Amino acid sequence: MNLLCYSHLSWNFVYQRPQHLLTRFSKFYQVFYFEEPKIGDSDKYIVNIQDGVTIVELFITRHDDTTNERLRDLINQVLKEYAIDNYINWYYTPMALQFTDHLNPAKIIYDSMDELSAFRFAPPQLLELEEQLFKKADLVFTGGNSLYQAKKNRHHNIHAMPSSIDKAHFGKARKIQHEPEDQMSIGSPRLGFFGVVDERFDIELLREVSTQRPDWQFVIIGPVVKISPDDLPQADNIHYLGPKTYTELPLYIAHWDIALILFALNESTEFISPTKTPEYLAAGKPVISTAIKDVVQPYGNAGLVQIIDNADSFISAAEKIFNETEKDHWLRTVDHFLENDSWDHTFNKMNALINNVKKDQTQIINTQKQINHV
Repeated sequence: MNLLCYSHLSWNFVYQRPQHLLTRFSKFYQVFYFEEPKIGDSDKYIVNIQDGVTIVELFITRHDDTTNERLRDLINQVLKEYAIDNYINWYYTPMALQFTDHLNPAKIIYDSMDELSAFRFAPPQLLELEEQLFKKADLVFTGGNSLYQAKKNRHHNIHAMPSSIDKAHFGKARKIQHEPEDQMSIGSPRLGFFGVVDERFDIELLREVSTQRPDWQFVIIGPVVKISPDDLPQADNIHYLGPKTYTELPLYIAHWDIALILFALNESTEFISPTKTPEYLAAGKPVISTAIKDVVQPYGNAGLVQIIDNADSFISAAEKIFNETEKDHWLRTVDHFLENDSWDHTFNKMNALINNVKKDQTQIINTQKQINHV
């Protein structure tokens, strides 16, 4: 069986939910990951394989009235080249319906990892296409509990599947001694953030806290997208180290004193479920976060993350952490909380639900045969 995934994210952009899940699905399916179409010198596709997943880059020369037709042709060419005739369609973006609506998959899965319509530069037709996808989908997952609450009445077979962690990977940060060169010269204490720096990032909070505490060093790791780098606060104690690979992240976080979830509270963050929350905790780092719903519950309410709402409460929380001498009890609580949290566990639950859809369809077919026989 083949699994054809259509995503708004490039595979090599940031290693996150799609990569964690699809590399696991690739052990059971032939997985094809179609990236969002890009402008190129001709209508074509380029294929490469990473982590057992076949990555398909789609290129078109221009956007016009024939765009979706030309993209359908490219999709058809891929299916023909790889002799794909039995497959599941897996969507991360409803936009892909525009050039895959002619396909006849065995099942349709929608993994709604974010409320994409709330993101900056979201296409105006996204909500309409999502409504179509809800009608077509056999199974829907959401990337967090708040997103599930917002969408649970829109589909009969929808399940919250919050993003999880690779505990062993981030757990390395508890023992790592080596430090990357570009972070080595930065003083302490260090408060760090890794992730995409975009319209969700709380620029003003960082500006205010870094100004009030010039002796604290702020390390920001990740690509800057959809906002101008010129809008980011600049100071001697703020260090933008750019994107790092997934493999490198534990090397950096190992030498932080506090890990940060610096998201503004706005339309684009209302339903996010930051993967970095359990990753920070698995690394053994105290966490300060703004009041993101899926961080407050469960992590804040369990006392694992310090929830703040302004610069003053941020500074108070950080000073409390710096003055804390007994960390062992907190770490034991963290490890107990994360005990059954893993991408393998999330994958197993999702795969079981997908297999149940197949059984339901078989029952429907058998029932129809019985009716016809009668």
